[in-house]
Formats: sequence, C-alpha cells, structure tokens
Amino acid sequence: MVVIGAGMAGLAAARVLSERFEQVVVLDRDELPDEPAPRRGVPQGSQPHILLAGGMRTFNELFPGFEDELIAAGGTRFDTGLGLCSYRMGRRWPSAPTGVSLVAATRPLIESIVRARVAALPGVKIRDRVAVSALTGSAAGVTGVTLDDGETMEADLVVDCTGRGARSDRWLTALGLATPAQVEVKVGVAYTSRLYRRGPGDLPDWSALFVLPTPPGESLSGLAIPVEGDRWLTAIGGWHVTEPPADAEAFERHARGLPDPIMGELLDRVEPISDDLVTTRFPASRRRLFEDLTDPPSGYVALGDAICSFNPIYGQGMTCAAQSAIALGRALDQHGKRAARPYYTAVAAVVDVPWSFAVGGDFSFPGTTGPRPRGFALRRWFSRRIALASQIDSGVNAAFARVQHLIDPPAVLTRPAFVLRVLRMARKRKRGSGPVR
Repeated sequence: MVVIGAGMAGLAAARVLSERFEQVVVLDRDELPDEPAPRRGVPQGSQPHILLAGGMRTFNELFPGFEDELIAAGGTRFDTGLGLCSYRMGRRWPSAPTGVSLVAATRPLIESIVRARVAALPGVKIRDRVAVSALTGSAAGVTGVTLDDGETMEADLVVDCTGRGARSDRWLTALGLATPAQVEVKVGVAYTSRLYRRGPGDLPDWSALFVLPTPPGESLSGLAIPVEGDRWLTAIGGWHVTEPPADAEAFERHARGLPDPIMGELLDRVEPISDDLVTTRFPASRRRLFEDLTDPPSGYVALGDAICSFNPIYGQGMTCAAQSAIALGRALDQHGKRAARPYYTAVAAVVDVPWSFAVGGDFSFPGTTGPRPRGFALRRWFSRRIALASQIDSGVNAAFARVQHLIDPPAVLTRPAFVLRVLRMARKRKRGSGPVR
C-alpha cells in the first residue's frame, strides 16, 4: 500500500491500512522535522488549527491515549461553553457548560505526535524527501506510483492525501481514467497570525477567545488560543479580505477594531514573541465529487483535502480527514478490492455535514459565490433560530455544539420536541434585551 502525503489525512489513512495490510509506505516531498515545526507542505501550518471534539474522539480511537499525550506535551483542554469566550451574532455568548471539550495546540505539535505513533506501527514506513510524479497503471486501474527520480513503486492501493493542490486529475487523465467534477465556493478568506507570550491572568475568565463578525456589515474575525510553550497563537482575518494585517501595528489596530473589545484587551496585557507575522490566503473551498463517478478508478482513492478542502475558519479539515479514514477501513473490510465506490459514498456522507455548515456560513457574507447547498434558505433560517435559542438555553447550546463538532448527526436537531423548543426559545430571545441582528 502507498499513501501519498504525510499530513494528518495521510497519517490517519496509514493507521487504518496498517491493520489490514502487511506493508504500508507513506511518501512525502518535505523533509519531515524531528521536532514540531512548520513545513512547506502544510502552508497553513503556522496558523491556528482546531481539532473538533468529534475529531479528537476519532484520533483517540485510532491512537489510544492521543489526547492525554497532547495535553502532556503542552496542549490546553477546555469546555467550549465555559472556557471559550465566544462573540457571535452581535453579542457575547453566555458562559455555560456544553460537555464538548477542545484541546488547543499548534498544528505542528498535533502532527508530530501522530506521525511518531504511525512511524512506530509494525509494517509502516514513512519516507520523506520523496515526490510522486505520476501514477502507474492503465485504463483498467492504478497499479502504483512513479517518483521524481524515476523509481516505480507497485501497490495494491494508492491513497492520495496530497491536499487541495492534488495533481491526481492530471495523473488519472494520463492513464485514461475518469476524474470527478468539482464544486467551488469562492470565499476570499485571508488571515494573519502572531505569537505572544502567555502568563497567568492574561485572560482572567477564559481559556481562549473567538470573535465572529455579524454579516453583512462586518467581515473580520479574531482568535486567540493557548498553545504549548506558554504562548498565545492569535489570528486576525475574515471573508473577502483584500488587505489582511501586514505588520505588527496593523495587526493590533485590527484587533482593537473588532466588535468585541476582548482581543484588544488581551493584546494590551501580553508581549509579542517577535515581530514576525504569517499571512495565509484561502480563495475558495473546493469539493471533488468522486461519489458521482459511476466507475471510479480501481487501485486508487483520495482522502482528506484531496476530496474536500473547507474554509479553514471553521476548523473542520483534520476531523473530516480522520472520519474519512475510518470510512475507508470499513469499505475495505466490506468490499475488498471493490471498495472505491462504496468508500466515496460513505465519505460523501462524512463531508456533507461540515460542507453544509461551512458553505452556509460563507454565503452569509456578500461576495461569496458558487453553488448553494440544497435547502440553503431553510437551513439558514433554522440555524439562526438555533443560535438565538442557544443564547438563553444551555441545553440547545450543548446539542448544537455536539453537531457542530461532528459528534452527533444533524438529525438530532430536527426532532419535533427539539424544534419546538428552539422556536419557543428563539421567540423568547427576540423579545429579550441585547442586540440581535
């Protein structure tokens, strides 16, 4: 088995394959660092990453004790309702437990722990500084890969985890194999991050903060999460941003211009580690519709961002990749060499939920273009009522958090008793005090 890409998707895939095949080789073009560090193949690696609670559950399933190991290495765990200062829909969310926890840490730390676990698996080999130039095979299917140096590696299955910049359409076309249609939603996201020193009392009542804009009049968001090394990883960005902060002065000016003053207050208390800022642009979310192929290529499957790359503001990518890897394992168990089509059907179900959440949120901002999800208007109407109800009903807030964190399916939000509760609480919230937009 060959896995192309040693990011989170590739590592999760390797873990699943290791239970089912004697040999698994993971290839990556980067020189993989021995210690946690950003790398070229993960262009957003210096930016804040959130492993949703559903993703943490899946990684704990794949790598028992992973969460405890991450905390021991410096990650910070907190309840999303108690530890996260969340500003949404024009007001600060009330503090109430949800039972849904996050562990804040940098992407390089998360990846390094998972990579070490995968490298220790029997039968798994990770090769870095190795680039794949083509797939081998014919119109009958994929049989392996060709490396840049001309080496050919045969494989019963090639798992493409090369990310949103995947070259597999060109590779598959060269073999006469079908390629999927693609959906693109242009979001114009840009954001800049900066590291600060962290000390006790910096954020007296909270562990982290997230300030979301209220469309259509606002578009900038702010985030600060505690990460290993007693640091704050902060970011300023948003939708359809033409000029993200380019220097330290602009960064702090943007922070103080957010609709909630908490981020500016935090920056008043802390010292920057350096003047270095990292800016990332994400022009569009993309989804490749492999599930629509009547005869997907045999010997090949895509996984992670190679299937769907989400707006990173929602923090869904790592979770979706891990859940897709689980789906791959089940498809292989049930269908063997004919696993591709049932796998893509299963992954479509995995992707549908976060895609609908993300794209639904994106279309709240003027300038977003692309195909809207089916039932978009009704979903947006009901999601707004859930959000209103969540501000005064901790039970609604907790249920919604479990769905947003990909723990529970959205169907739990459509049960008649829950719908009636949401509508009743939303009306009550509208009659109450505080800004509603």
